[in-house]
Amino acid sequence: MRIVNMGEWPLDQEDERQHDPGGEPLWNESWYYDFVSEDGGTAGYVRLGLYPSWNRAWYWACLVTAGGDTVAVLDNEAALPARDLTVAGPAYTAAHRTPDPFERAEIHLNSAELTLDLEFRSAAGVYGYAITPRYEIPCEVTGTIGGVPFRGHGERDHSWGVRDWWSISWLWSSARLDDGTYLHGMRANLGMELPWPAFLAGKGGLEHVEGFSAATVFDGDRPARTVLNFPGCATTVRPLVFAPVTLTSPEGVVAEFPRALCAYETGDGRTGYGWTEWHQPPGWREHAWEPRV
Repeated sequence: MRIVNMGEWPLDQEDERQHDPGGEPLWNESWYYDFVSEDGGTAGYVRLGLYPSWNRAWYWACLVTAGGDTVAVLDNEAALPARDLTVAGPAYTAAHRTPDPFERAEIHLNSAELTLDLEFRSAAGVYGYAITPRYEIPCEVTGTIGGVPFRGHGERDHSWGVRDWWSISWLWSSARLDDGTYLHGMRANLGMELPWPAFLAGKGGLEHVEGFSAATVFDGDRPARTVLNFPGCATTVRPLVFAPVTLTSPEGVVAEFPRALCAYETGDGRTGYGWTEWHQPPGWREHAWEPRV
């Protein structure tokens, strides 16, 4: 398995495990699992976030269809799981396993609203961020949703460290194009440009991309269009169906987290589907959602 680690810390299979928590109030550890069917007709995501300083976990599972249907299981008051990462609420049980580190992961959800049994097999390598302890893995995804067979693509990621949901806004995007290319880019609105995390992956493997940037146009509170500027691969992203989450801090501060199934189109005519998020804390409208020259 090819590992492209842009960070200064070691990144190996041991990082698939749960990490010892830091003592900061906003320290968290999270796992995401995004998936989209081949035709873009069905898509979803699962997030498990651990907040040891608050003695709780956040569990989100969202499913959408191209027709606009949305189903969600959202619990921001879950008990912290044991090392097996099994969480449960009044009406659901969810499990997360990585039987083959960096190669294969599994998620399971049983609830009245939604059942998931999905396997994520790594498709092109592992990408480690430079700016925070985090890695992304493009995947082939198979299994069942509500007992119905599912086949598609997606990405899973794992991060640990301080994350401030109520002051920093950002864009994160991941997709697979119809020629088999996986793409990923992330940009935080920090008031300065940095070497942002970005990669393209295909038959030749996964490679970091220098010079990534992104610009977003909003229609009211919702993003209407984003252009991901990969050098030589400018890609327009248009939201199709939103599956948002509202986040409230222990102090009562509210942030909005609009995530959406999106259609992607490159300048040379390739198309695909994936997920994009545009995180909106208080004051997000005044943040720079396009590159600063």
